[in-house]
Amino acid sequence: MRYADGPTVRVDLVVNAPEGAVWDAVIDINLGAVAGREYQGGHWLDDGPRLGARFCGRNAHPAIGEWETTSTVVRFEQGRAFAWAVGDPDDPAATWWFEIDPVGTADSGAVRVTHGARLGPGPSGLTPAILAMPDKEERIVARRLGEWEQNMTATLASLRARLEHTR
Repeated sequence: MRYADGPTVRVDLVVNAPEGAVWDAVIDINLGAVAGREYQGGHWLDDGPRLGARFCGRNAHPAIGEWETTSTVVRFEQGRAFAWAVGDPDDPAATWWFEIDPVGTADSGAVRVTHGARLGPGPSGLTPAILAMPDKEERIVARRLGEWEQNMTATLASLRARLEHTR
């Protein structure tokens, strides 16, 4: 798996909560800060959430320290999909998203939440490591996707626990 291939990871989970409550949770740009290990939270730079709005996110990683990114909302389908591009929206370092879909009947109150992310195509924090060790590119990319998957899984588990507990 090479960086140029736009490697992607996604996690999904069924949450027994009303669609509106799930939607409100996934458009909260601080959701990932609750359970994830890397994302520390953020704040809106523009009036958001809405298509084209930007936010600043704070991150921390033991191997690279702390940094901030500017992200732009690139998909906003009310009640269904929320996605943002990190860095340049035309050549992002990564693109992240949430999608929600009802499960079963309208009365079941269950929603499938998908949390996904794609590396690239623009340069990212991985770029210097890949350039320094091109023979280890696949291992570097796989490790990063594994970290993302762990954080996404923790984020969705926290979301489910919170929303199902308040039901």
